Amino acid sequence: MDDRRGQGGGGFGPRLAFGGGGLGLVAVLAISLIFGVDPRQLLDGGGPVPVQRERSASSDCTDQDCDFVSRVTGSAEDIWAPLMQERGVRFSPAITTTYDYVTPTGCGTGQSAAGPFYCPSDNHIYLDLTFFNELGQRFGAPGQFARAYVIAHEYGHHIQNLMGTMDQHGGRERGADSDAVRVELQADCYAGVWAYRADRQFNMLESGDVESGMQAASAVGDDTLQKQGQGYVVPDSFTHGSSAQRIRWFRRGLAGGDVAACDTFSAASL
Repeated sequence: MDDRRGQGGGGFGPRLAFGGGGLGLVAVLAISLIFGVDPRQLLDGGGPVPVQRERSASSDCTDQDCDFVSRVTGSAEDIWAPLMQERGVRFSPAITTTYDYVTPTGCGTGQSAAGPFYCPSDNHIYLDLTFFNELGQRFGAPGQFARAYVIAHEYGHHIQNLMGTMDQHGGRERGADSDAVRVELQADCYAGVWAYRADRQFNMLESGDVESGMQAASAVGDDTLQKQGQGYVVPDSFTHGSSAQRIRWFRRGLAGGDVAACDTFSAASL
């Protein structure tokens, strides 16, 4: 856990270019990326540097929200490490970084207005904790499980990075049936895998938790956000999938915790 809050936000300058083609972070107006900057726009063409596993979730957090993030991240490590070992993939943990307003990242300058995001260049999940308030107040998805779902989705991108999915399906195209959408829906499914296995190991889920996760998934569907922002839906511009698709793929992972069930790239219909 890397807590950068209180370190100041000015002086980072303009968003930096990075990766193949000089792409920067998604513009602040791209609220459709509220679950994370589009991974295909972050790729630098390389995978993570293998390292020996260590507990990245250890933290000196002194407040409740930060401690919650640390605990969810630790749970994700515990669940995904053996699953990756089963598949012959060397596991290295993602580092979750909390910050205020803006922060330097391996993918350029991160901005809190873009929402939580995963940077494959440095294997970090970046999160301004004020997003939790927005999740409940603006998007109607309050509660700890909705927050955990957000973190689990971003950790799902880390798993994709470890498995080489981003290298293989890292195109910049958009659209309802694009690889961009399939990457995001798979991360939703991986969040469901985490929730299923976390519940079995730690008896985590309580009444209403699944509904809270469903509300979070629905609130950030491309169609829902486009209706709110411009009054109409343009499927050709989708980057994350519709509300119904996000809910469906989360449920698929939650149904049995089966990683193989999250193969969005072989699915004829999303």
